[in-house]
Amino acid sequence: MIVLKATQDKVLAALQSVAGIVERRHTLPILANVLIRKTGGQLQLTTSDLEIQIRTTAELGGDEGNFTTTIGARKLIDILRTMPADQTVSLESSASKLVLKGGKSRFTLQSLPAEDFPLVQEAANFGPVFSVPQKTLKDLLSQVSFAMAVHDIRYYLNGILFVAEGKQLSLVATDGHRLAFSSATLDVEVPRQEVILPRKTVLEMQRLLSDAEGAIEMQFANNQAKFSFGGMEFVTKLVEGKFPDYNRVIPKNHKNSVTLGRAPLLASLQRTAILTSEKFKGVRLNIEPGTLRIASNNAEQEEAQDELDIDYGGDAIEIGFNVTYLIDALANMGQDMVKLDLADSNSSALLTIPDNATFKYVVMPMRI
Repeated sequence: MIVLKATQDKVLAALQSVAGIVERRHTLPILANVLIRKTGGQLQLTTSDLEIQIRTTAELGGDEGNFTTTIGARKLIDILRTMPADQTVSLESSASKLVLKGGKSRFTLQSLPAEDFPLVQEAANFGPVFSVPQKTLKDLLSQVSFAMAVHDIRYYLNGILFVAEGKQLSLVATDGHRLAFSSATLDVEVPRQEVILPRKTVLEMQRLLSDAEGAIEMQFANNQAKFSFGGMEFVTKLVEGKFPDYNRVIPKNHKNSVTLGRAPLLASLQRTAILTSEKFKGVRLNIEPGTLRIASNNAEQEEAQDELDIDYGGDAIEIGFNVTYLIDALANMGQDMVKLDLADSNSSALLTIPDNATFKYVVMPMRI
């Protein structure tokens, strides 16, 4: 009988870090399980959905003996969650069962053989390793992930384009109506690499990345990406396909531009959004020297109007937008000021941060 002992909070934290990709219902029952490998005082947990594989290693100290098994991930988490954080729990593995004890509680769980667990076959030829601070990647992802498509038949839009070149890492997402671009500086020069990460991978990365110190290492192959950070290893399939040429989409040299406070603009849009129609979510922006008016109406013939004082001396422009697209971008930026570039009422608008080329957001107008 091989036993693992550790406090509830340690075991639960390790389990929760890998369990995000586990599907409750799967054609392969074993994919609802977590692969547990105990080597001495080290616990290694692995989960997979055949496209993404997450592995974490936790040092729990002291215990002799080794075992490998697979157990239903959600059930194990649900049980552990009901126990006090400082309680010592023990896992005993034997034959086709795992016994979990804590205090006066005892649970006997059915296990499946570890050798049946389908590990993702890692690519043989990954490109060079490069890294950025975890917080940097987390911020980049939050600045673009909202613009990913959801279930688009153009499957390459259901994810984020990663482009590493020279000392720059750029992330791009678009759903065909808007496009978000964000970039950061790498600590090393890398040859040009371009991959599309799937939507599920992006959402899981956002959940796992922390603001703590520490870098995340990345490697790309033709059909896989590999990320290592904080004792975790994350391997994912890539989306195959040709991402649109984002440089052609980003407007250059719009002659009208206005710089204004991000928070007041966001609040004004959120107010006027309340009376947009459910289906179209359209708002009208009237920009003229000194004033920005935002207006909306709906099928019940209700209307909203809001006004902001702006420092602007360009052309008078009336332009319609899906208000959600503007709110998404502003809500995911941390800066005080934003810059809006416009050509006319029929051209895409460009939202940027003044004196900062690391973020660009393009949104197409809509007829209202």
